[in-house]
Amino acid sequence: MRVQEIMTRRIATVHQDDRLEFVHDIFTQSAFRHLLVLDSQEQLCGIISHADMGWALSPYLGTDAEVERDRDTLQRRVHQVMSRNVITITGAATLQTAARIMLEHNIGCLPVMENGKLQGLVSWKDLLRQVIK
Repeated sequence: MRVQEIMTRRIATVHQDDRLEFVHDIFTQSAFRHLLVLDSQEQLCGIISHADMGWALSPYLGTDAEVERDRDTLQRRVHQVMSRNVITITGAATLQTAARIMLEHNIGCLPVMENGKLQGLVSWKDLLRQVIK
């Protein structure tokens, strides 16, 4: 089976100069766990995960202990937190190849690219769903 058969085509993107507050809102209001980051030419330049946000934001946000310094972490820019060396895959690749790449690089998803254009995203959850079918 090929990646293109199971990949998620409905993907969410943000821009590298967006604030983490915007990303936080997306993660809070949707089921997305990874957001693809685009540069000013709309080209893939990074990825930011829900886990990245957990490391970047103050753990005191939204608690009684929150202070201005904690809220300031929401004003950081995506490019300050995102992973830059994005590993991608093509839709024609096998699911075994996708799984191997994710395990080798300890990553949770792979953007799917064709001819330099973003087509979708395949995640470890997509692979697991296919295994249990």
